[in-house]
Amino acid sequence: MKRLTIAGVEKVIRGERFVLDVEALDAVQKSYDFLKEFSRGKIIYGINTGFGPMAQWRIADKDLEALQYNIIRSHSTGAGEALGREQVRAAMMARIGTFLQGRSGIHPEVVELLVAFLNKDITPFVPRHGSVGASGDLVQLAHIALTLIGEGQVLYRGQWRPTAEVMAENGLHPISIHIREGLSVTNGTSVMTGIGIVNILDAVRLLDWATLAAVWMNEIASSYDDLMAEPLNEVRRQKGQNVIARRMREIAASSGCLAQREHELYEGPHTESVFQHKVQAYYSLRCTPQILGPIHDTLIQAWEVLENELNSACDNPIVDPETQNVYHGGNFHGDYVSLEADKVKIALVRLCMTAERQLNYLFHDRINGILPPFLNAGTLGLNYGMQACQFTATSTTAESQTLAMPNYVHSIPNNNDNQDIVSMGTNSQLLCAQVIENVYQVLAIQYIALAQASDLLGRTQKLCDLSRKVYGDIRRIQPFITDDAPFYEQLRQVIGYLKTSPLRLAE
Repeated sequence: MKRLTIAGVEKVIRGERFVLDVEALDAVQKSYDFLKEFSRGKIIYGINTGFGPMAQWRIADKDLEALQYNIIRSHSTGAGEALGREQVRAAMMARIGTFLQGRSGIHPEVVELLVAFLNKDITPFVPRHGSVGASGDLVQLAHIALTLIGEGQVLYRGQWRPTAEVMAENGLHPISIHIREGLSVTNGTSVMTGIGIVNILDAVRLLDWATLAAVWMNEIASSYDDLMAEPLNEVRRQKGQNVIARRMREIAASSGCLAQREHELYEGPHTESVFQHKVQAYYSLRCTPQILGPIHDTLIQAWEVLENELNSACDNPIVDPETQNVYHGGNFHGDYVSLEADKVKIALVRLCMTAERQLNYLFHDRINGILPPFLNAGTLGLNYGMQACQFTATSTTAESQTLAMPNYVHSIPNNNDNQDIVSMGTNSQLLCAQVIENVYQVLAIQYIALAQASDLLGRTQKLCDLSRKVYGDIRRIQPFITDDAPFYEQLRQVIGYLKTSPLRLAE
């Protein structure tokens, strides 16, 4: 079968149709056919036993179908607001990815109905709270499964409606219970993986915006360009640092704002006792390859883990037609996904802190020495420029620092201690998602400030091509600020611009 990719999932969660691979669906059928024959006369967890700590109880043949419905209905106990449409669509893709491995023993109609939901833009109601990330995302996946049996609610054409009504309108029918459909749909890491995929796509986008901001900040400061020089960075021998430095060089190649040390400090006699222009910029400007580099490497690792999870059989037990066996274990345990979420979250908090410090440079006239306080283009004392924006950026960064505490270490035993150590993977991804939202807010303030600073210095025409292009985009949303006026609505629009206008800097 063709391997699913995060890039491919991104297209689907944004609205493109998903086309099933026929060969992969054949593997699903083969797995189902094998389990149907193999399970006769055998004791197999979740087929003719209870679930979790009640696995010691055998289920009578007459109750096997009810068993599968019971796990779906009994576990649909989530609480809180609904997960976002893209998060749920990504989770559905991750569940499809699991089933397409042909190791779940489910009937192909489960996959076909999930695909139909995606292609008809039918989104199950999945609450925010409920998963401890150990038997996978039992509660939240149960809410998806609930819609597959025609119950619960779905989001369709902007409204929450009963699933049965929407299915009838679209000529769809609930899945049947054949062997273990209830357990298999509810058991696995697909929700945390789906949220993680949405997170990693945003995280990569934020790193691109932070990289451009780093160049633009140094353009404002007229920094010496050797901070991004290849000979300087290559001797550090860290991949991410060199990737960021190279991207910065490529962006800055068309800039007329950066200084060359070899011309200004290495040539001619120098008789000054005090240099007006800083010989070295502040760390938040000069050290951006070293700061953003490890963030880059963290995102690369998380991308790989999530893409592997997307193509993993992560339920239990594992049905293997090749070895003619059914294996019991814990592929549903979400440690891989949870740990990466915490690493991404910590890395993005660092990115946010760097942006906040760069903002402080722009706003603090005694530090930058070239700009009015708070980029104030009005009358000092009477007008306040972007002063209050710093409050927002600082408080949002502070919240993000609190959220940086790893969640992966917060295991609490439950389920009669059957689940005695759990990953909390979905919580980890949701906390990461909140940090991502915070970083967008801080970067939006920074980009408005960069445009304002460029105008105040009169150097917009000397900016590099990409800085100048983004300057124009920002100015179409937020004009030059002279008089005091609310601009929270413009800030909201800039946040939307950053989210929907990826730079996609080349690897």
